[in-house]
Amino acid sequence: MGKENKDAKDSKDDDLDLTEEQKAELKEAFSLFDKDGDGTITIDELSIVMKSIGQNSSKEAVKEMIGDIDSDDDGEVSFEEFMKLMARKMKEGETDEELIEAFKTFDVNNNNYITEQELAEVMERYGEKLPREEIHKMFVEADKTGDGTITFEEFVLMMMAK
Repeated sequence: MGKENKDAKDSKDDDLDLTEEQKAELKEAFSLFDKDGDGTITIDELSIVMKSIGQNSSKEAVKEMIGDIDSDDDGEVSFEEFMKLMARKMKEGETDEELIEAFKTFDVNNNNYITEQELAEVMERYGEKLPREEIHKMFVEADKTGDGTITFEEFVLMMMAK
């Protein structure tokens, strides 16, 4: 089973258009997430990693992230699922740059989060004359952690939901 399984896995990897170097880098990154070394990333492991990089994502937000890439619905992310996601993300590089630029536009004081006031100011500056209640509603929907700020991750989720 060992060799057959490995060969099957390799042929699937070939469909991802990744170089050997990229695959090795992804394996290393995956290992950072896979704290217990069991070959999968769990909600708890991803939560720990997110906190370690300063992202205080709620369990629900982390569960949603995993759900987006968990193709076999086992509640965990395998290396193969991780590679598929990352290959897709690499192909969407331009989109990521556009999201970063959009986030920077709203992050007026460059502190890596958006406040409700910043959201209102930028929307008004660009001609969006929404009632304050609408802006507040939009802000609360985007602020998944309920901490009064929109992080880049929350901003991306909000933009992708549209």
